[in-house]
Amino acid sequence: MQADFPELLGFLRQHPPFNDLPEEALERLGAQVEIAYFKKGTEILRLGERIDKWCVIRQGAVEIFRRDGTLHNRLSTGGFFGELSLLQSKPVRFPVKALEDTLLYLVSAEEFHHLFDHYDSFADFVEVEDRRRLRHAVRKSEDVQNLLTARVSELVSKSLESISPHTSVKDAALIMSAQNTSSLLVEGEIDGNPVLGVLTDEDLRAKIIAKGLPTSTPVREVMQSDFPSIAADRFVYEAMMSMLQKDVQHLVVLQEPPPPKRDVNTADKDVANVSPLLPQGIISNLDLIRYESQNSLFVVSNIFAASSVTALTELREDVVASFLRMVNEDANSAMIGGSLAAIGRSFKQRLLELAEEKLGPPPVPYCFIALGSMAREEQLLVTDQDNGIILSDAFNESQHDEYFAELAHFVCDGLDQCGYPYCKGDIMATNKQWRQPFSQWQRYFNEWIEHPTPESLLNSNIFFDLAGVFGKTEWAEELNRLVLNKAYKHPRFLASMTRNALRRTPPLGFFKDFVMESDGRHSNSIDMKKRGTSPISDLVRIHGLEIGSSTANTYARLKDVIGAKILPNGRGEDLRDAMELIAMVRIRHQAMDVQQGIEPDNNIEPDNLSEFERKHLKDAFEVVTNAQRYLKYRYQAGRQFNR
Repeated sequence: MQADFPELLGFLRQHPPFNDLPEEALERLGAQVEIAYFKKGTEILRLGERIDKWCVIRQGAVEIFRRDGTLHNRLSTGGFFGELSLLQSKPVRFPVKALEDTLLYLVSAEEFHHLFDHYDSFADFVEVEDRRRLRHAVRKSEDVQNLLTARVSELVSKSLESISPHTSVKDAALIMSAQNTSSLLVEGEIDGNPVLGVLTDEDLRAKIIAKGLPTSTPVREVMQSDFPSIAADRFVYEAMMSMLQKDVQHLVVLQEPPPPKRDVNTADKDVANVSPLLPQGIISNLDLIRYESQNSLFVVSNIFAASSVTALTELREDVVASFLRMVNEDANSAMIGGSLAAIGRSFKQRLLELAEEKLGPPPVPYCFIALGSMAREEQLLVTDQDNGIILSDAFNESQHDEYFAELAHFVCDGLDQCGYPYCKGDIMATNKQWRQPFSQWQRYFNEWIEHPTPESLLNSNIFFDLAGVFGKTEWAEELNRLVLNKAYKHPRFLASMTRNALRRTPPLGFFKDFVMESDGRHSNSIDMKKRGTSPISDLVRIHGLEIGSSTANTYARLKDVIGAKILPNGRGEDLRDAMELIAMVRIRHQAMDVQQGIEPDNNIEPDNLSEFERKHLKDAFEVVTNAQRYLKYRYQAGRQFNR
């Protein structure tokens, strides 16, 4: 039966992958399409048969089955099937049955291949494998870069060259000129002792030319032995702040040596003692200028310039504007999450500086820590504050706690005023439980890992994403090393973490329909944090703890997990793409709320999404569901342990 031409064209213009086709292609297609009707329960494609038509659902619904008879998928209006057999010229592998009375548009194999070969958007969309469709949906431009999201390592030349301390300043100047650089690393030995230094063009001007010294002078006599440095994994904006605070134009970039190989099957898998940092190169203020992004720097520089809490609260609108600019410039979720985490960290740091100005210097050293999304560098516009304080073991409660209680209230109250609401679970430095000496924090982590239960870890998961933001930040790093050394030795701990991770499931029903919230003001919506990004970060955290990943960021952890090859082939990449797609749906929803003058939240209504977005969102949630099944299998979440 021939389809009604005007009605057919109207349908094609509204549904992907046809809506991206030029008009002439639509008219060519419409002139050839046939229509077929199938009653409820009718077999449409049988296992093993050969077909010469591609099927598009005009009305109704179908079920697609695997070879063993189990349900594979359910499709409704706008869905399509049969492309795998046509592309591979093979018999049907996924039989199809009408779930209800169904009308199909039938496209000839010849026309299907014509569209596939001539229109890339069509070909990319209809490729059968969910992972390919999903990867196409999340592919973003990576051209957007700024000081908040770039790492210092990205500014350093890939080929590091250094000179000997015995090199003459003339030869050093020639090397600088040839490399078009204003500084050089100096490495070598003097009298049998290792030497590391820096030579800059300013040293040549001030110490050689101005003083009339010969150009044969060895660089060891004019180089800087005591030089400012920064870790390669720090943010570029932090390098800028360091240069401003120290009034220098160069920083030596230091990186950790490659970690020793670890055998995850051996009993003794302690992480080796931390090796000294190695020089990666030098960056200058000119390098920073190349990466300058006025919009991002404006927010951070104003935060550190603010002289009061009131001045900080006035910057909230700048934070929102920066978020919207990044979304409008097609920044990806890692860039946006890293930027907002850097901004949030800057608020904390400035509030702590203001607190010490008001209260005086602290009676004992301390470290203010960030937890959760800020520690993972995945903070978005809708967030709250999760923090704590690590105190020196010299802390005396009767003598010192009044000071730190006041400091905690000053900072947490200030964060609330700046747009970071109080934590509903009271995981804040104002809670004395999370304002403890370093030794007590060690006991916390030892207890959680050595004597785990799902109940004891339910509210403690957040502490396994921890970062120091102010003060003795090395204490936070030491706690992370403690976790790194112990977590993978305790399968009961990983199993308990797994049980908790499986509490939050993707919002897909048995037939791959969306399962919405059923109560409260967000009924008939999906919480994209609770049901989307959080399940992914939870399960990736567990895999990361097993393999000894030293990072907290979900994307970085997942990269380590993929490298460790503990996931089935391709599953890690699928999970990364699912994370990106779900996070970007959440991000764009928040941006849309802001632009419409609505209080942003994490809840979306699927009816407000396009058919394209719904299809790929289901693909992404299905990837998460499969990842949770594998997590349960790997860590034996259903197994009972003797206590």
